[in-house]
Amino acid sequence: MNFLTRIRSSIGWDKGVGALLVLTIVIGSLVTPDFATTSNLGFVVQDIGEIMIIALPMTFLIIAGEIDLSVASALSLVSSSIGYSFAHGVPFGWALVIGILVGLATGALNGFLVNYLGLQSLAVTIGTMGLFRGLCFVLLGSNPVNQLPDFWTGLGINNIPGTFLPWSFLLIAPLVIIALILLHFTRIGRWTFAAGISSEAANFAGIPVKRFKFFMYVATGFMVSLAAIVYTLRFASASPDSAMGYELTTIAAVLFGGVSIAGGFGTMWGVIFSVIELGAIRSVLQLVNFSSNALQIVSGSLLLFSVAVPKVAEMLKARRETRVKTPTPSLTSSRSVE
Repeated sequence: MNFLTRIRSSIGWDKGVGALLVLTIVIGSLVTPDFATTSNLGFVVQDIGEIMIIALPMTFLIIAGEIDLSVASALSLVSSSIGYSFAHGVPFGWALVIGILVGLATGALNGFLVNYLGLQSLAVTIGTMGLFRGLCFVLLGSNPVNQLPDFWTGLGINNIPGTFLPWSFLLIAPLVIIALILLHFTRIGRWTFAAGISSEAANFAGIPVKRFKFFMYVATGFMVSLAAIVYTLRFASASPDSAMGYELTTIAAVLFGGVSIAGGFGTMWGVIFSVIELGAIRSVLQLVNFSSNALQIVSGSLLLFSVAVPKVAEMLKARRETRVKTPTPSLTSSRSVE
């Protein structure tokens, strides 16, 4: 019953995030006429592309009771590997393949340390966050690679002909649909929820939890590599300090979307709405000339809000239950004592 209650709670939160997104769109349209234009909507889609791609596997990880704080550094390492390979004579198409392999390696390293050495995912990914970022500077120093082929950078900058949507939409939309189906309609999703509720119980039920979570980290590395390709093409540059703060934004979006930091429940719809909400807020702030640091403030606030509100609700519920269970002295009992 507790599990069902949690699922209902997360679905209710989804609807709230969706309603907030609609409210943000309405307010943004009233605040500035440039918000609801097709060109700005295309910009929002392009702006949230990398966060959306990374948030999909992060949702699986957090529901399964794990976390990955190294995603931004891994993205930067993949991007730096692409730039380094191309700068040293590797054809750009093969440089992209090398970047994907690097992304898979980052996920495999995290997955091995967490699942086969038994280390805590928080500590491991804090360590690999610094490791991956350091390797970026080893590869590129402080010199970004910004002479990339025009054909490839055009895919990152331009829109699909005849539409307001960027080329990256053709990658993002299928990934979102696949993640939604996997989490809510397949055995992979059932295993994810089971592992987050209780890894021991999942093991007893026959789920290979260690191997399953290992491949979740590998899948995260693969998705990070795709996000890195989108990022590199969009900015037409590979830099060792790229994607700074993306891990905070991604985790904030996932938690604000209704996924519990303790694991065990959440929905992909909530995360999708949450990422779009972050993009909409960022767009409004930019159009009204807020500073570029405003999104970090918003992300941090949403992160605190999404963690604090469920905890406060749980405390209030426990207090109400305590009051109900505590017997109130009756009038007849007091008279009998007299």
